[in-house]
Amino acid sequence: MTHTELTDLVDSLLDGPSPLPVVSAGDPVLRGPAAPYEGQLGDARLERLVRVMRETMHAAPGVGLAAPQVAIPLRLAVIEDPAEVSDEVRAARGRVPQPFRVLVNPSYEPLGDDRAAFFEGCLSVPGWQAVVVRPARVRLRGQDERGRELDEEFSGWPARIVQHETDHLGGTLYLDLAETRSLSSTEHAVKRWSQPTPALAAEELGFTLPTCRVSGES
Repeated sequence: MTHTELTDLVDSLLDGPSPLPVVSAGDPVLRGPAAPYEGQLGDARLERLVRVMRETMHAAPGVGLAAPQVAIPLRLAVIEDPAEVSDEVRAARGRVPQPFRVLVNPSYEPLGDDRAAFFEGCLSVPGWQAVVVRPARVRLRGQDERGRELDEEFSGWPARIVQHETDHLGGTLYLDLAETRSLSSTEHAVKRWSQPTPALAAEELGFTLPTCRVSGES
């Protein structure tokens, strides 16, 4: 996509209704690697896009949104999680509040061997959830919306969020990493598998959880 095509696309979305429509699985924009952000939008347009992406994330509702999910093939994502959960869920999943963050050109690497497993969903795969095993701790590198360098460690639920959103920017959906026998409609996930960990789901649906630490969700 040329610079002009990109800015025209973003302008057309920003001039349309908000929140933006979320692209669903099957659209090629979710399956190709997004282009690095190198200032193509300019400060004012980027600020507007970030604001609208945040509105779209809240309206969905979700705790993260990547630019390809609103049809923009750029390495840009937003995250925010009030983590309004019970103490039991918080302890099991390591789910703690995350302030609003903008991730530009993010990448991550696992830290240690611990893995975390829980049901994960995606705004681009509505109506379904599945268990995904992910590194329990990661190191995230990238920039923020002002170009400041990011180099941080995340653990627990925040680590899952940044992995999920960063994966989008490489064309990966959570279903590519999921334990397929755990795939459940959201109705069943809420009714049957809302426990703090997926241990009961593993027993009754017939899949194996990692032998190391178990927690997490997205």
